[in-house]
Amino acid sequence: MNKVVFITGGSRGIGKETVKIFAKNGYSVFFTYLNSEEEAKKLADETSSVCTKMDVSDSASVNLAIDMAIKTYGKIDVLINNAAISNFSLITDIDDENWNKMISTNLSGTFYTCRGVLKHMIKRKSGVIINISSMWGQTGASCEAHYSASKAGVIGLTKAIAKEVGPSGIRVNCVCPGTIDTDMNSALSKEDINQIKEDTPLNSIGSASDVSKLLLFLASDDSGYITGQIIGINGGYVI
Repeated sequence: MNKVVFITGGSRGIGKETVKIFAKNGYSVFFTYLNSEEEAKKLADETSSVCTKMDVSDSASVNLAIDMAIKTYGKIDVLINNAAISNFSLITDIDDENWNKMISTNLSGTFYTCRGVLKHMIKRKSGVIINISSMWGQTGASCEAHYSASKAGVIGLTKAIAKEVGPSGIRVNCVCPGTIDTDMNSALSKEDINQIKEDTPLNSIGSASDVSKLLLFLASDDSGYITGQIIGINGGYVI
């Protein structure tokens, strides 16, 4: 039986490339989306995957999607927490609603999916979880206090879960992308992008494909002795 991967936020950007590469490499893919229904269904058809609408910040919605994946495929071998939002704001302009939305989506959402999937993985004493944070979760970013805090929380959550479920044969790692050419960074100007390239040792920004290849490796048996690690993929911007 094929291994089953559950990917959140799979309709665009890094998530879309991840759906494609896992399907291409023989996984049965179940992915979620929130707003991009047309894109999601088209991708599901192209990759012979299954998709469903899910609000990662709503634990009931998360649990329903996980139950649907289990009913569809009988198991979940790999969880990839990709769904996230971002926002540029001065800290003095971040109101309670914006703060709570960022934390509930990026951090609580990761917790909800980990908790839901681990109930099944622990019983089977097998599984892989890969959480996607950000280089700003490692270093903090000016005008992105709420985003940085949420992604730093994902790093701490990853380390804690890895220690707890390692004895059950489950590996948990975290990937921290730098500036990646996706919709999330579409607000950056050409001047911003050029400055980032100049400040990056590899003199380029990353692609969603770069990240998806790393995710595929971390999900595979080739990374069987890697857990609790925070792995940057940022062209050397953060070292």
